[in-house]
Amino acid sequence: MGKLEWRSGNMLYPLPAVMVSVADSKGNDNIITVAWAGTICSDPAMVSISVRPTRHSYGMLVETGEFVINLTTEDLAWATDYCGVKSGRDVDKFKECKLTRLPASHVGAPLIAECPVNIECRVTERKALGSHDMFMAEVLSVHVSEEYMDEKGKFDLALARPMVYSHGEYFGTGKKLGTFGYSVRKK
Repeated sequence: MGKLEWRSGNMLYPLPAVMVSVADSKGNDNIITVAWAGTICSDPAMVSISVRPTRHSYGMLVETGEFVINLTTEDLAWATDYCGVKSGRDVDKFKECKLTRLPASHVGAPLIAECPVNIECRVTERKALGSHDMFMAEVLSVHVSEEYMDEKGKFDLALARPMVYSHGEYFGTGKKLGTFGYSVRKK
């Protein structure tokens, strides 16, 4: 089996396609779609997002140091794409995508009601990396839609039908293949 060598680039795919909501100090808000998001620490709970300085949301992020990561689903694929290609300078993305603002508990940016999980974050560090700046943030609170809880009170990811992004395309995540530690569990 042969391998092709490509120029240097990030091939860490698929990635979660999340909608990040932000607000400035005057209460203006926006949604930006981000595929450069991830966990960076479990204790304390921390995440990161990377945003180009040319994006409309970038100024809001820098000004307030707050954002909400809103997980997306297959049903939100159109809105997720729209919020990534349209600028908040020109349109109200909540209105155009028929999304509902919910007040957050700890930050000024709104939650997106239609998303199954909303993660409130406060920036602890911003790092300029080249094309993007990385915003490292502490997780302040997590909101989970009750409709995606199973009979044991556990969040059922399969019910939410999350989506991911890879090379300009959106995909559903498919079926569960196993659970943590299943490869070494005694039968």
